Amino acid sequence: MIKTITKPLYFKNQFGEKLAAYLDVPAEKSPTAFAIYAPCFTCTKNLKTMVKMIKALAESRIAVLRFDFTGIGASEGNFSATNFSSNMQDVISAAHFLEDNFQPPQLLIGHSLGASTVLKAAASIPSSRAVVTIGASYDPSHLGDLLQHAKQKAESEGSAEVVIGGVRYKIQSQFFQDIENIRMR
Repeated sequence: MIKTITKPLYFKNQFGEKLAAYLDVPAEKSPTAFAIYAPCFTCTKNLKTMVKMIKALAESRIAVLRFDFTGIGASEGNFSATNFSSNMQDVISAAHFLEDNFQPPQLLIGHSLGASTVLKAAASIPSSRAVVTIGASYDPSHLGDLLQHAKQKAESEGSAEVVIGGVRYKIQSQFFQDIENIRMR
């Protein structure tokens, strides 16, 4: 079994806020490629099933940068001010960080809304050669359908609270407007 090393890191997003990350690398050999992992809506970089996949990639000599989106987990920023577009910019910031400090990412991996995000971000990351989606909807506006009650309240009052996994999140109306205006083609 090849051992891996997990390095805690921070990089800055487009607004200068620090995003918390881990870089999982093989312990004994140099990586053959670098990847970025984008978590699901409200998930952190530490989701157990995804971490197992990331460790397996690192054991196969693919280094993976996994991070918390703005305002989630250990990352700075205000979650309620984020949206699909800002998450896409976080992925692009992660790509710039890897390029400046290690190697440009060749693989983009995303889970759920993070998967839709990496699909959209891939066109802005010239080094990307492949995109892996896990549990993704091609159209991110499906999230508005799933959160219909919060969407209606946010449209009428400016924001709404939702409970996801027992945690309360404030979502502004701009979040729903943004995902409805995203064109994936």
